[in-house]
Amino acid sequence: MNDPTVPHTVLFPDLFDKPLIATFDQPHASSDGGAVLLKAADRRLGVTAAIADVLTETRMAAKITHPLRALVAQRVYGIACGYPDANDADRLADDPMQKLLLDRDPITGQSLASQPTISRFENGVTPRALYRAGRDLAACVILRHQERLGSRARVITIDLDPTDDPTHGAQQLTFFNGHYDTWCYLPALAFLTFNDEAEQYLCAAVLRPGNVHATCGARAMLRGLLTLLRRAFPQARFLVRLDGGYASPKILDFLDAEPRLDYVVAMAENAVLTRLAASAMIEARTMSAISRQTEHVYLEAAYAAKSWRGHLRRIVIKAEVVRLAGREPKDNARFVITTLRQTPRFVYTRVYCARGDIENRIKELHHDLAIGRTSCTNFWANQLRVILTAAAYILLQEVRLNAAHTPWARAQVATLRLRLLKLGASVVTSVRRIVLHLPSSAPDRASWIQIACRLGARPG
Repeated sequence: MNDPTVPHTVLFPDLFDKPLIATFDQPHASSDGGAVLLKAADRRLGVTAAIADVLTETRMAAKITHPLRALVAQRVYGIACGYPDANDADRLADDPMQKLLLDRDPITGQSLASQPTISRFENGVTPRALYRAGRDLAACVILRHQERLGSRARVITIDLDPTDDPTHGAQQLTFFNGHYDTWCYLPALAFLTFNDEAEQYLCAAVLRPGNVHATCGARAMLRGLLTLLRRAFPQARFLVRLDGGYASPKILDFLDAEPRLDYVVAMAENAVLTRLAASAMIEARTMSAISRQTEHVYLEAAYAAKSWRGHLRRIVIKAEVVRLAGREPKDNARFVITTLRQTPRFVYTRVYCARGDIENRIKELHHDLAIGRTSCTNFWANQLRVILTAAAYILLQEVRLNAAHTPWARAQVATLRLRLLKLGASVVTSVRRIVLHLPSSAPDRASWIQIACRLGARPG
């Protein structure tokens, strides 16, 4: 987007020993030269096609300039490159790399869809189409890992976690949530971990009203994911990890009824659990008084809440006394319901606490991809934005997966974007080919080429 009131050239007369002129005069250049990695990742996963194929075209065929698949791809690639707003569409309309990602000629190809077109698209999607889009997005992720691992997937861990999405306007179904002390939506996110891998792969993202209970929709999400996973990995065992908001009788009964499935579910403290932990808390206090450090004691008990109708379940208890410099010691008892048979210490520290890394994935979604940019008035338009953001994150996770044995194997997605996607590029086209001229001094050139080759490129 060109603003005639803004100069394209500036002069620094005395910044260096010679005057410096900076001018924006490269018409076929882009700052997203590395984003071709996203296109390669999408070709492997098929996420943008999967979302677009379930959407219904309601526009008059003769007046369609931008097909649904192009609109989906424009939004997903844009979000991954750091442009989460529909308003960004106008500024990127003639960016050669963004056009190339949509299979358009980067020089003479049609401009990208404008902000009004994007807004009409986002507000025209039906709830039924959104359900199918979310289902097929999860199927793409699972199929990718089925091809990658096959029968080597022995244990698959499913983590569900709610997160707050603060709202600041008149969006539909935004409510005040007392736990988060704000007006918000309450999205539910699902992640998969295969065997002992370090990565948790996002596979589902569902926007929910801000006043729903954490368990709202949880059984349906778990049932759908388990169906897809059992079909793809018939020999695998499953582990479900949930925080305390999911410790309801219906969720526990559902998990108990599933074959080849174990679970660890946190539970809030109550008077009965406090009594069960009392002796361990006394021991932890004694140990902490001697060592002058934080101490833990682990034990287990059989417990049945009244709402469980006499169904005894194993409870792992962590009795902890937290001791920080300059503060009084503080009791901190924690409780986890589980079907695992390992020792209480192992279940809590090695299995349940491992779900804490999910918070890092959620922070990436919030801070690096702006999954909370749910500013449409229409609730379903905001759900589409959440799905598109999830798709962008899934593509970046695929890039990170292919960055194994490089310095960026465990990098945050913001770092991946900065080091691998944000490369200045000059685009040259001819009848036979398209050439991206990238900086020869790019500090991460070797890693970029290695990742590109893993995503289907060939050394040139």
